[in-house]
Amino acid sequence: MTDQELRDVVLAALGRIAPEADLGSLDPDVDLADQLDLDSMDTLNLVIGIHEATGIEIPERDYPKLASIDAAVAYLAARPRSAP
Repeated sequence: MTDQELRDVVLAALGRIAPEADLGSLDPDVDLADQLDLDSMDTLNLVIGIHEATGIEIPERDYPKLASIDAAVAYLAARPRSAP
């Protein structure tokens, strides 16, 4: 997947957990929890949504690496995808 495709996956997952959010106004370098008031369940749902869309396994210890949109894209671009 390209970085843009990964960004779209992250934004789509965010749109499902925070449907009221204006995703276009998010600063890609700023912590998502601060911008969207995400809690741990929201973070888990974000990870699940990304995994379902990409097949990329994200261990719990790596959840902090998805803190911002840019960080999530960089993390996902560097991760291998699991076999279908």
